[in-house]
Formats: sequence, C-alpha cells, structure tokens
Amino acid sequence: MLIVTATFVLCTSIILGIYWVFVVRPEDRADRALHRRLRADPADRPARGPLARQDVKLSALWILDAALARSGRLTAPLKRSIANSGLRVTIGAVLLASGFLATTTFSVLNLVTSAPWLSVLAAAGAASLPYWYVRRVATKRLKKFEEQLPQAVEMIAVSLRAGHALTTGLLMVAEELENPLGGEFRLLYDQQTYGKPIPDVLREFADRVPLLDARILVMAVLTQRETGGNLAEILDKLAAVIRERFHVRRQVRVVSAHGRITGWVLALVPPVLAAVLLVIAPNHIRILVDDPLGRQMVAAAVGLQVVGTLAIRRIVRVEF
Repeated sequence: MLIVTATFVLCTSIILGIYWVFVVRPEDRADRALHRRLRADPADRPARGPLARQDVKLSALWILDAALARSGRLTAPLKRSIANSGLRVTIGAVLLASGFLATTTFSVLNLVTSAPWLSVLAAAGAASLPYWYVRRVATKRLKKFEEQLPQAVEMIAVSLRAGHALTTGLLMVAEELENPLGGEFRLLYDQQTYGKPIPDVLREFADRVPLLDARILVMAVLTQRETGGNLAEILDKLAAVIRERFHVRRQVRVVSAHGRITGWVLALVPPVLAAVLLVIAPNHIRILVDDPLGRQMVAAAVGLQVVGTLAIRRIVRVEF
C-alpha cells in the first residue's frame, strides 16, 4: 500500500510539475509583461537618444582620427557597418584591433613554424576578424529590425484607425516596442516634435535603417501625404506584404541550406587538410613551398578556391 501511495504521489507531482513549467509559468510571464506595459514604467521604455546624430570621432587617437578623416570614401563601408551594428566603437578601434591580431598571429606562427607564407595567410585572416564581427552584429541587428517592423506598421495603422494622428502612432511604437526599432521611432518622434518636417524625418529614418521594407514604409507615408487616401488601409496591406516577404525569405533559406552547407564544406576542406598535413606530414607540404612549381600550384589553387567560393555564394544567395 505504501508503494502504491508513493507511486501515485510521484506521478501526480511529475504531471503537476510539467503543467506548471509549460502552462502556468508562461501564462504568468505573459501576464507580468502585460501589466508592466500597461503601467508604462519609464524604465521599460527605450532610452531617449539625441535629436540628431552627432559627428563622432573616427578614433580616440587624434593622429589616427585626422588620418581617417582624410581617407574619404575608403572607410565608408566600415563606418556604415559600425552604424548599423549599434556598437559603441570607432573605426580606429576596429583598425587597431585588426592590426594587433595580424601582428600577434604573424609573430606567433613565425616562431612556431618555418613557413612564412602560412604566417602571412593566417595574419591576413586574423586581421579580418574584427570587421567580420562588426558585420555579423550589424546583420543580426537588421534582422531584428525586420522582425519588429510589421508589428510597428500594424500599430501605426491601429492608431490611425482609432482616429489618432500619425505622430501618435509613432509615439506608440516608440513606447511599446523594444530596441532597436523602438529607439529609432523615439528619435523619429522627438525630431518631428521639435519642429523638423515629417518628410525630412522619414527620409532620414530610411537612411538610418537600410532595409527595403523601411524604404517602402516611408514611400507609402510620403505618397499618401501628397495624394491622399486611407493610410490605415495602406499600412495594413504593407504589414501583410512585409510578413509574407519575411515568410518567403525563411522558406528560401531552408531550401538553400543544403547548398550553403556544401559551400562551407568545399571552402573549408582544403585549408583544414593543409593544416592537418602540416602537423602529421610536414615534408609533403614543404614540397609545395620549396619547389617553384609547387608554389605556382598553391597560388592557382587559392585563386580557384576563391572563385569557387564566390560562385557558390552567388548561386545560393537569393535577392528579394
């Protein structure tokens, strides 16, 4: 009898525990989030930013800052990537990090191995790591923008349908949505509040957020202001189109996953195999370095590897 009772209590505890973890706890979390939004606690809102983007220094070192200021368009791609990433770093910091990694990698490998070409290649790869990190963070931030934008458009449409002005919808999005889109709409709302024309504010928003959906939103609002029409209905259809494009893009990524994985495997097999042979059979690799024909073969193989990788990347990348 004791065993039966203990078994019944144990099974009941397991069932209640599973119900609490998967049902009660998520509902409590959702209720707390809803109450927090209804209370409109200022601590939960996106932080207010400056009304205009300040011209930040390109580097904390004045010598490097002056040199980068005279570089013109050479540093424009890196500057754009840093702005899209939202990281509080300067161009000079990224360049100095690249130089430090390249120098350290070259020095270490030059002491460990007797192949200068391997040290140079590894140093070049290490130098590109800070740039690719910034690009990765910028890509993730823009993906967050894409996920939040349909909800923002629907909220503006609901505000317009309720009889409010467009600026009220912008304020609602700024208060309800999290960063990064909430902060951008907060800046947009503050700029127009302090007297900047709505068309100029919207165009600057489209420049700050380099997404096709954001440009379509700005174009729709500006067109409606010029020609008239039901803006709420336009925004509803725009939100549906954005969600459908987002759904199709994810489907394409799923379908093209095999091709992308194949591209990564084909791109990584030769360098990994070379590194393994360098460890287990260095004499075989030395032939490719010491013999002139071997060096020519290595150069041709690297060139073909780059061309093949770019070709596979272009095939599996679908533009929207």
